[in-house]
Amino acid sequence: MPTIKDVAQLSGISKTTVSRVINNKGYVSAEKKALVLKAMEELEYHPNLSARRLRGQLTTTIGVIVPKITNPFFSYLVDAIEEAAYEKGYQVLIFQSNEDRKKELAFLNLLKTKQVDGVIMTAVENHWSKVKSFIEHGPIVLCNVYIDKSKVPIVRLNQYKGTYDGIKHLIEKGHRKIAYCTGGFFKKEGKGKERNQGYQKALEEAGISVNPNWVFVNQHSIEDGQQVLRKILEMEERPTAVFTGSDEVASGMIAEANVQGIRIPDDLAIMGFDDQPIARVVSPTLTTIKQPVDQLGEKAVEIIIEKLNNAESLDPYYELPIELIIREST
Repeated sequence: MPTIKDVAQLSGISKTTVSRVINNKGYVSAEKKALVLKAMEELEYHPNLSARRLRGQLTTTIGVIVPKITNPFFSYLVDAIEEAAYEKGYQVLIFQSNEDRKKELAFLNLLKTKQVDGVIMTAVENHWSKVKSFIEHGPIVLCNVYIDKSKVPIVRLNQYKGTYDGIKHLIEKGHRKIAYCTGGFFKKEGKGKERNQGYQKALEEAGISVNPNWVFVNQHSIEDGQQVLRKILEMEERPTAVFTGSDEVASGMIAEANVQGIRIPDDLAIMGFDDQPIARVVSPTLTTIKQPVDQLGEKAVEIIIEKLNNAESLDPYYELPIELIIREST
């Protein structure tokens, strides 16, 4: 097993400086730090976590990986995580993957070099087989991630029920021509899969077939919502209602409908997902699915701190409630 001495010899840097890098204490130039980290990687040297904890050398730092911090859902989630962590004496480092697999792995590598003590992942871009190899270097908690058999703690919401309840609401309002906006294709696993299943199940129970012309994929932003509304207006046969996977998309549709003289909900009912603040200020106000973002972040922090203090603790699975919020848009 490699030692600090081995790292010092390979890097050509003194043991004192190597120790500073490992413990994240004292000034070390960027050049020397890079040499030490490179040597550690080549030797596969990893500091003893238990020994560092006994010496009080852990940084009490939690890394949080998000796909895009500009997405309001993740902004609110990170805010909840940071506040909960701060109250418990932990600091948070935020890493934005931009849905880039290489960036995600680079951030996870900070577990190996002990730049962070644990990581909360709010999305997973790589195949799970690559991600799970990092668990031996520190705890990973999945928050708002939907991966079967991950064997790590998970905090999540019932995306299937949220979408099913939303589509049922539109059907109960008399709609049978229901369009559907989703952030991704019909994937084999993940949040999108659960939402898609809820959408299909609600239609199936009502004897309604999926119209592929009314399914819009990769829709995320206000601008996407505006484009979807324009596409619907160009159709010979239009849907009478739209379920979207995002309040931003739904708000973009409402904004464009107001420009085009389309009456919401008389001409077209629109539904969002998340219950962001924008849902309460658009006109008409937005019917949506409320996700308890604060509880999601707080629970993720609670679990990862438990894992940091007791590596042998159980890997729990928490599913928080989701709620239909009815407003003017339907």
